[in-house]
Amino acid sequence: MNHQDSSETEDRKDDHIRIVQERDVETTGTGFDDVHLVHTALPELDYDAIDPSIDFLGHELSAPLFIESMTGGHQNTTEINRALAHAAGETGIAMGLGSQRAGLELDDDTVLESYTVVRDAAPDAFIYGNLGAAQLREYDVETVERAVEMIDADALAVHLNFLQEAVQPEGDVDARNCLAAIERVTEALSAPIIVKETGNGISGEIARKLAEAGVDAVDVAGKGGTTWSGIEAYRAAVANEPRQHQIGTLFREWGIPTAASTIECVAEHDCVIASGGVRTGLDVAKAIAVGAHASGLAKPFLKPATDGPDAVIERIEDLVAELQTAMFVTGSSSIADLRQAEYVLTGETYEFVDQRNI
Repeated sequence: MNHQDSSETEDRKDDHIRIVQERDVETTGTGFDDVHLVHTALPELDYDAIDPSIDFLGHELSAPLFIESMTGGHQNTTEINRALAHAAGETGIAMGLGSQRAGLELDDDTVLESYTVVRDAAPDAFIYGNLGAAQLREYDVETVERAVEMIDADALAVHLNFLQEAVQPEGDVDARNCLAAIERVTEALSAPIIVKETGNGISGEIARKLAEAGVDAVDVAGKGGTTWSGIEAYRAAVANEPRQHQIGTLFREWGIPTAASTIECVAEHDCVIASGGVRTGLDVAKAIAVGAHASGLAKPFLKPATDGPDAVIERIEDLVAELQTAMFVTGSSSIADLRQAEYVLTGETYEFVDQRNI
């Protein structure tokens, strides 16, 4: 990749954050409204003794919460990542970075700092890096390992964003041999691999292939939250690319709803993270009840991050309180108990799962 292409990558990062902050980029329909936890009128628990902590890939987290991969790769994102990381470290939850492609390919200390600031701000937090599946085909294992070393990562996320690429005016739409690249890296890399979607969900069939490839965790990132197709539609309009704008708008609501995607993936993979439109601790509780090990949020943390780490910490504490309340009224003293909680599935999510024979 030449320097001009890398600079375009950097500028695109800035575009994305600005659009998410300023425009309507959310879809609807996670499916969590169709998941009804059964109320336990006699929980026989001390609320204050409820333990929401989990073990995730050998690391203890205070709660099953992830600050999902958002940004990095532009100097304007440094303070956002600093605030997010500080909050993750203070509260004991996990945090992911946005794609590290710019950090690997641009010789720019300010760009690099937008990534390295995370480990500086949170020396003991569970931090995971991020590269695109398409980039894995281009990089040897040593280059991928540099992404891990850049932030002393506890894991590496490999993101699948091919709908976004199809809408991007400059998108990479060659999706061949990505599974083989994922398997190659999974076998050789020093850190665990998390494969994540970017807002369109993962089916059971793909989760099975990822499990067979040795992937350590799957993050469904289903439909119902931020729409990257919609974000790229805005960018296409500015770039005077009417066809890409039309496609991005048409596919704005495309994908597998998060609740259904979680249920599908749980049937095929031992470690599933539910994200995509998760907005409350009750959503987190529902995701865990249908089988997820943890749940993640991205956009809800962006505005607090611009206000500073204390605002992010307050948002995390709100989520944990909501989750703990759901645990209390389902009689769940631990996350393991919550994964066994009774629930009823209704509506479109039930129809989806039923027709897919899950």
